[in-house]
Amino acid sequence: MTTTETTVAITEEQALTLRAIVLEVLELEDEELTDTSRFIEDHEADSLLAIEILARIESDLGVVIPQDQLIEMTHLAAVRTVVARNAGGALHD
Repeated sequence: MTTTETTVAITEEQALTLRAIVLEVLELEDEELTDTSRFIEDHEADSLLAIEILARIESDLGVVIPQDQLIEMTHLAAVRTVVARNAGGALHD
């Protein structure tokens, strides 16, 4: 038995919201954050900040991400991928 995973594309506005969440939680300037800069290694994030990012994604975008997927969210591009995978129609502006 195989399962099919559905990924919902996120809009540009939602991508900007994700970026804003990460910038605010990690207390970064816009130019410090790239799609592939690593939260822990490059920005000294810790597990509490990662959980705060999860909570903000849920409250701001209405997307619930299981905590076991937190390990995948190592940089902004990965956050967008995980959010898209878990959106399942739940994304709202």
